[in-house]
Formats: sequence, structure tokens, C-alpha cells
Amino acid sequence: MTISPTARPTETAGAADWLHCPRCRMLLYRRRFERELSVCPDCGHHARLDARARLDQLLDPGSVRTFGNLSAVVEDPLDFTDVRPYRERLAEARAACDLDDAAVCATGTVHDHQVVVVAMDFGFMGGSLGVALGSLIEQAAHRAREQRHPLVVLSASGGARMQEGALALMQMARTSQAFAALDAAGVFTVSVVTDPTYGGVAASFVPIADVVLAEPGARMGFAGPRVIAQTIGQSLPEGFQTAEFLLEHGLVDDVVTRAALRPALASLLAATRPKRARRTGPVPLVRDGADLPRRGAWESVRAVRTTGRPGTLEVVEEAMEGFYELHGDRLGGGDCRAVVAGVGLWDGVPVVVVGHQRGATTQERIARNFGMPRPEGYRKAARLMRLAEKLGLPVVTLIDTPGAYPGIDAERRGQAHAIADNLRLMARLTVPIISVVLGEGGSGGALGIGVADRMYALEDSIFSVISPEGCAAILWRDAGRARDAAEALQVDAASLLRHGLVEGIIPVSARSGDEVADAIRVTVSSALAQLTRLAPDELLARRAARYESFGTRPAAGQEVAR
Repeated sequence: MTISPTARPTETAGAADWLHCPRCRMLLYRRRFERELSVCPDCGHHARLDARARLDQLLDPGSVRTFGNLSAVVEDPLDFTDVRPYRERLAEARAACDLDDAAVCATGTVHDHQVVVVAMDFGFMGGSLGVALGSLIEQAAHRAREQRHPLVVLSASGGARMQEGALALMQMARTSQAFAALDAAGVFTVSVVTDPTYGGVAASFVPIADVVLAEPGARMGFAGPRVIAQTIGQSLPEGFQTAEFLLEHGLVDDVVTRAALRPALASLLAATRPKRARRTGPVPLVRDGADLPRRGAWESVRAVRTTGRPGTLEVVEEAMEGFYELHGDRLGGGDCRAVVAGVGLWDGVPVVVVGHQRGATTQERIARNFGMPRPEGYRKAARLMRLAEKLGLPVVTLIDTPGAYPGIDAERRGQAHAIADNLRLMARLTVPIISVVLGEGGSGGALGIGVADRMYALEDSIFSVISPEGCAAILWRDAGRARDAAEALQVDAASLLRHGLVEGIIPVSARSGDEVADAIRVTVSSALAQLTRLAPDELLARRAARYESFGTRPAAGQEVAR
């Protein structure tokens, strides 16, 4: 592993008030540099901080309370000596850092939100993971579980501590086990990756947090770049293992500057605390297709393909507060921008939102693959839904896609598998799921985020097993008969309502985009107020009965549970 010796600013000789930025060599005034949270104002380089500085920057003033007991830890379990005894190295690190080991545990608040924090310190033997650090992580996880407060870990490490041999290696399992216990208890976890985070720390508790944020330029990986280059004999790509590289490959949720970290955490903490929905006023729904303007199925098909329709981000902007978008499938597949996923407050209720985004301009549509998800998009959605299950948050999905992307790479990466996994997952989620069809509901690509307790549709939206053109080409052997296919397939919202596939239609005629988004907000809020009062077993039973009812007639004297 290669760790740059210039990660910290260097003092200019004879001028204690001045520093040189290690990246751009800009001369920095120390007091300004400290006011800027040790970030170079010229190039944006985030200098390393010790553990106590991390806590002071992150937590509200006066809220920090440190804890941690290492009395049970054997100091030198192997009686290890290399060129120096391990005990001497420990004593030196403790004196230099004024720490017992490579982290400080604390409780405190972030914008008044209670948290438990572990701040690691690279200055203490490279932040290496040994028995003592493993014990501190475990103690912090136990405190978070006991107090039901989120756990935040600020990582900085070169890997496992070699002087403790296999005992250090086992701390990877110990800390991961502690995080697994937090998962079982439904306690929210966040990792903040700082530079550097390598080896055993990067391969254990850091990447398995519910949300993984990273400082700009922070490096994270199992093996360091020098080891990789020497082992495989290849040059590494530009920016390899940096936060930006990790975000591009779907391995972290976001890259957040040091100045933006506190607000980002506050948004996440506010949006992940379960809360029962309030009852709302009248819902602007159409329950009878006869009350809709007369429109043929083909007219609806043409309408949903026009530009200017609101996508997930536009609805979220109008209907929600504190929405925080999360990225990536955490499997190295990348971040599919056709699927938007995140957490936020829907009329004050924390929810997970997953939806399609086509894009407004040609350039954005290309970047978002015209709203056609790749496998990593469905896997990102699944990751967020599992987070919703863990934290007890309702799921809201917003549908508008021509279908799943049919490309060669998508098939190679398991497009069908990803959709099938989502259908199974959504069938068994014990939290409410509400779907709204904003435009085009294209086949399994739409259903991959559309298994729900309640589904609503905008008045001019459609949902179909196949595109009218595709159906006409196969069955009529003439793609030009798409109009006939659309009418025969009954893809329009009125037909969906008549067949019981949606619970109601949201009118859009003569409404602005803001008014449509507000109608969606009220509709979802009303459904949340009803569904969040159901016990998980009843919710699952009703969801199963909903799908069993499609295309069937209830037995005499029976009603389908809705």
C-alpha cells in the first residue's frame, strides 16, 4: 500500500503562521486554513485530521461525551518484536496522539440529532485494526444498539495491525458481527470514508453501513495501489480507488465535502426516523373511469411520450422535504441514473423513494438511458428497499419507463435476475409500498419497482405487458398497427382502473406541474396514513390478496381484501 507522506500540510520554515498545501503547494495562512476545516481553498484538498478534530467538526458544540474501556484488552498478545518491540511502538503512539488506541468513541448530536460516533485516527499506527480498536468499534455499536441512536464511523486506516497477527485479522469478523447486530436491531449506520481507508477496515465494517459517504479524494480499497501494480504488473487508471472512482462504480452513496458533511448527516438522520403518517384531507382521486375525459388508449400512449412531463426528481422537489439521493448498487456495477433512489420526508413522514428519471434535455436523456434501467438500477432500488425494511420506513415508487434496458451488457450482468429479485423482495417487505404511475409503465421494467399495496396512476398514463408497436409487430405482423394494439391491450389509466389494477386515478387535465405534484403528495400521504396503521402480517396478507385478485372473480359472498 502507498500512503502519501504529504497528506498533511507542511509548515513553511520560520513562519509558523503559514503552511503549504501538499497537493497544489499553495501557501496557506494557518488561521484561514483552520477556519476552512483544513481544506485548501485553492485546490480543495482535504488534509488529514486527528480523531478529536473530527469530533469537534462533526458534533454540535458542547455535546461531545467520549467513552471506551480497554482494560480487558491484552496489550501485546504475541509479545511481538521486529526492529523494535511492539510495546515501544504502542507507547510512542499513545504519547504522540494522546490516545489509548486508533479511535475515539463519543456520543453527541448533529444538528440536535443524537448519534454515537467512532472517529479513527491515522496518526496512531496508521489507524491499524487490532484487538483494542475492534473492542472500541464493538463498544460503540453496543452503545448505539442500547440507546437506539444511529452509529457514525469516520474511517482512516492502513489495514490490520500486523503485530497482533491473526488476532488482528479476526477483528474484521468481530466488527462486522457488531454491525450485523445493528442491522437486526434496526439501528441506522453511516460510514464516512476519509483518506486513506485500506485493508481490513475497508473489507469489514466500513462498506457495510447503510449509507457510505466519502470525502473528496479519499482513497479506499482492499489492497493499496502499489501492491496492486506490483502484483498484476499493470499501470492503474487515473483516480483509481478515490472517492470519485468509487462513486462512479457504485461503491459509495455520495462524495461530500467536509463543509457539507454536517448538513448531509442531519438530512439523513431526519429522514430515517420512523414516524406514523398523519391523516389528510380530501384526496383528488377519480374512482370511476367514466368520470375521466374521453381518451383512447393510443392517445394516452402518445401523451406519455411527450416531453415536459414530471419525473421522479421533479415530483420529489415539490412533494418532499430533505430528500437525499443515494447512489450505487454496492456491487461494482455502477450507478444507474435511470433510477433515482433516496430518503426524505413526505409530509413529515420519513420514506424511501425509488423512481424512474428520463431526463429533460437530449443530453440528460442519454445520460439517464432514456429512463430504461440497467441491472444496477434495480439492485440500487433493492438496496434502498432493504434499508426501508430495516428502519421500518414506507416505500414510495414513481414509475415512468419504456422498459428495462435490453442491451447486451445488461443481459450479461443479469437483467432478468435483478428484476426477479426485486419482485420477490417487494412481495415480502413488511413496510407499506405505494406506487404512482407518472407516465409509461413498460412491462417488467416498470413492475421491477411496482409491486405495491396501493397503485395510483396519472390520468394520461399507461401500463402494458409490451409496447403497442412490439405487440403489433408480433401479433399483427405489422408495427404500423400500433394504434389497434394499444386499444386491444387496454393500456390506458381508465382501463387499469376498470380491471382493478390501480386504486385510483389522479386527474391532470388543466393542472400545472406543481399542482400535479401536489395531488400526488396528497394521494400518497392519505395512503400512508391508512397503511402505516396495519400490522406487518395484515399488510402482507392484503398485498398477496391484491395480486391474487387480478383477473379472477371473488367467490360468492366474499370480498377481496384491499
